[in-house]
Amino acid sequence: MKIEGTRSFEAPRETVWEVLNSPEQMAKLMPGIESFDVKDPEHWRANVKIPLGLGGLRMSFDFTKMEERHPEYAKLHAKGNGVGAIVSMETAFNLAESGGGTEMKWEADVKIAGPVGSMGQRVLQPIVNQQVQNVLTALDKQVTDAAGGSLSG
Repeated sequence: MKIEGTRSFEAPRETVWEVLNSPEQMAKLMPGIESFDVKDPEHWRANVKIPLGLGGLRMSFDFTKMEERHPEYAKLHAKGNGVGAIVSMETAFNLAESGGGTEMKWEADVKIAGPVGSMGQRVLQPIVNQQVQNVLTALDKQVTDAAGGSLSG
């Protein structure tokens, strides 16, 4: 299941890069995160609870940074295991300066195996799309905060 899109940020490319390449910042972006452990800058693990209709699916994800070209491109591989599902995901993003801000082109290739995967793309696509929107919304907030554009009050 391939998904892709673009997102614009009212922040310098370096700021967006810092947020996207910090495992600690990434942890704050993930919906349903329960715990997070950074092994080193290229490897980290997260335990998440993914909302799937009745209750949630608890999974453990191992993340590996595959490629990085500062400050424009990075590729990440994630492998998740849980009861009823194995998830393999590759994500990548390209950052380009755009006026005073940054444009991000992103793509993700998500593969789901096991009983959950057998539910089919028709069922899983809206769930994956919703999770992606949650991450992008959280990313907007993180970038705004990091750029000093946070409005408290």
